[in-house]
Amino acid sequence: MENQFTTPPPQGMDIPIRPKSWLVASILTTIFCCLPFGIVGIINAAKVNSLYDQGLYDESKRVSANAKKWTMIGVIVGIVYYIIVFIVAFMGYFTQLGLPGTEGLTF
Repeated sequence: MENQFTTPPPQGMDIPIRPKSWLVASILTTIFCCLPFGIVGIINAAKVNSLYDQGLYDESKRVSANAKKWTMIGVIVGIVYYIIVFIVAFMGYFTQLGLPGTEGLTF
């Protein structure tokens, strides 16, 4: 593959710092927390570096913010899901023990 050069920025314009891509966090969110939100995070995270390399700095910052948003939503939904599963599992476990005070717990 030949060397690919991007056009230099106009005189007096500083190149902003490359925004974080959130790719690793999105992949981990997809695997461990919430598949749909993690996939949206991966799609946005995959666009960050290519947009930055094309010189679309504002667009890459916007897409990075979207990747962060969807990754964080996926983490929060995953945590809430695991807490609910944990509570329901233990409530079912404690109702099977026949402890006093659990007579009213029916599912």
